[in-house]
This record gives sequence, C-alpha cells and structure tokens, in this order.
Amino acid sequence: MNNDMPDSDYERTHRRESNTSVGRRDFLKSGTVLGGTALTGLGGFAVGGVSGTQGQTTNIAIISSPAGFGDGAFNDLALEGLQNAAENSNINIQQVEETNQSQYGTVQSRLAESSNPDYDLIVLVGYNHTQALQRNATRYSDQRWMLINDHVDQPNVAGYIWANHEMSFQAGVLAGTMTTRQLDYEGNSTQPDGTTVGFVGGVDGALINAFERSYVAGVEYVNEDVDVRVGYIGNYTDTQTAAQIASSQYDAGADIVYHAAAAAGQGVFQAAQQASRFAIGVDADQSQTLPEYANVIMGSAVKLINEGTNRVANAVVEGNWNEVNGRNVLGLEQDAVSVVLGEAVGPQLPDVVTQNLEESKQAIIDGNITVPCTASGCTD
Repeated sequence: MNNDMPDSDYERTHRRESNTSVGRRDFLKSGTVLGGTALTGLGGFAVGGVSGTQGQTTNIAIISSPAGFGDGAFNDLALEGLQNAAENSNINIQQVEETNQSQYGTVQSRLAESSNPDYDLIVLVGYNHTQALQRNATRYSDQRWMLINDHVDQPNVAGYIWANHEMSFQAGVLAGTMTTRQLDYEGNSTQPDGTTVGFVGGVDGALINAFERSYVAGVEYVNEDVDVRVGYIGNYTDTQTAAQIASSQYDAGADIVYHAAAAAGQGVFQAAQQASRFAIGVDADQSQTLPEYANVIMGSAVKLINEGTNRVANAVVEGNWNEVNGRNVLGLEQDAVSVVLGEAVGPQLPDVVTQNLEESKQAIIDGNITVPCTASGCTD
C-alpha cells in the first residue's frame, strides 16, 4: 500500500465533525479424524482434585478462530482457561486448529458426532463459528457448546461475550491522553505537537467496527481535536498488510496505533518499532505474550477469556450447566475487560493516564458515558 494513498474505505480518517432436533448418536460416528483439519491432542491434564463428569474423564474440544492458535491473544487465552481447569480436574483437551471459516460447520459436526471420545463440551473461538452453530446447536441438541464473542439462543449453548466496545473506549482514552504528551523510551517517542493516532482492524464488519468506533469515542473523550486514522486488513492473519497500514498511519503523523486484528496485529508492532512509535495491543497483555515488542507496546485492551473458558469447563465437570448457559455479557463492571499498561513502557507513563482510565471506567459503569455500539458489535 502506498504511504500517500488517499482516505478511502480502506484507509479513512475520523475527525470530530465525522461523527429438527436429531441426536448425534443417530449419525455415523466419525471419531476425531477431521479430514485436512489439524488436530493436536493435548492429552489429559489430570492432576488430582475434582474428577470428570460422573467420576469419569471430561473430554473438551476447542476449535480455533481463523487466526489460529499461537496468536498470543484471543485463541491462546481461550485455550489457557481450559488448561487451567485441567490442572484441578480430570480433563482431556482436544485442540483443533481450523483457520478456514468455510469448514467450521463440518468440523463442528464431526466433533459432535464423535464417540471416541464423546465430547462433553466443544468450545468455539470467535463469532466466525456462529452461522454454523445456528444449525448445529439444534442438530446436535445433546451436545454442549461454548461460543466466544457471540450467542445462539439454544439451551445447549453458553454464549460468552466480552465488552469489546468498553475496553476499546479505554484504549482510546490511553491513546488520546498520550498523543499530546512527551514520551521517550528506548529510542521510541510520541509527537506531543501532533494530534493523530491510528487504528488497524482485521475484518471490516460489525464486531470490529465496535472496536473502532468505541476507540474513536475514547480518544475524543480526552481530546476532541485528535484525528484517528483507520485501516482494515480484511483478515486476521496477514501481518504484512497490517504492517503496511500501520506504517502509513505512522507516516501520516500517528504516534500510537491500536489494533484489533488478532495474530495479524503483530505487523502493527513491527511497524511501530520501525517508525520508533508506540502501539496498543488487544485481548491479552501483549507486552507479556509478545515480549519482543514490549518496547513499543504502551498498553493492551484485555479481556479475561481464560476465566470464561475456565468457568464453563468447571461447570461441565461439576454438572452445573445451568449456571453458565445462555447469553453472558462481561464488561468493566465485572472487571472482565480493562486496559493494562505495558510491562516495559507502562512505568514510564504519567499518573494522568491511570487517572483518566479510572475516571472513564467509573463513568461508563455509572452510565455517564454511553459507549458506541454494543458488546456484540455495531448494528448501524
């Protein structure tokens, strides 16, 4: 992408003035051989403690989002929660990496039909699984499912949705606070005389649009004169395109770029290092999960996906499905999302950052700030 490309749907600038139920046993049992799908059995993590369902091993499968495992964020956090549950219970985890969304219906079905093992829970990482699950939740009515970042209204589905919009608003507060303040760290610096920050999203759709619009609102909450440059990659894996978009934003004057692009977001950190600027991570504290970029990660908008998968896994082990099924929305009020400051850069930030984050958090909880969109995304 040319660094001097004009604003478009690909790169644009926000300014203030823009403002029938069949049991799975009725189907041919196909085991866990899923064609071309990569299966990585993690084995049993049993370490004593509570035993599996009805005194037996609890078998849990987890299917990745298109970003895949090893993203240092969304997928890895979901898996971590299951692994933590397995430290205290007799749980077998089947890790299924599938990055092709068109295969999700098939992969879900084959896992649900499996009898060796018979999965007590299938965890689906990401809204990309929703369309397939709308069919499969009814088709396999005796299969328990956990869907992350969306919900299907069936009694056998636990939908867990983290308030992406609330944490993104706070990411905007961080960027808006620091873009007009001097920060120097290991050769990287802000431009206190400038008023531009950036956002790089994965897929330009309802869910990530909520990250974008809430981030813009958070920036403007601090400083209405700051411009936010926005670009979308089109997927969650292309680090090169992510780096190109972020580089164009840094070249246009942005000193801080927030990404909501899963694994592709590493390209934003690469661009930040090359430009000697800063970035804001997503989902996990990426200054810890991706320590090679810690010198440019000012902070991360995090959601405790690991605690959600841990809770649902334990509920299945203990036979408490009714405590977790249905639609569950978790946000700032539940301390389920937040902005954490970078492990290396964070100690260099002024106290006003923490003050602004705490003030905006309480205002959101109290209803004094209306964050754009919803936890599920933007509908307009």
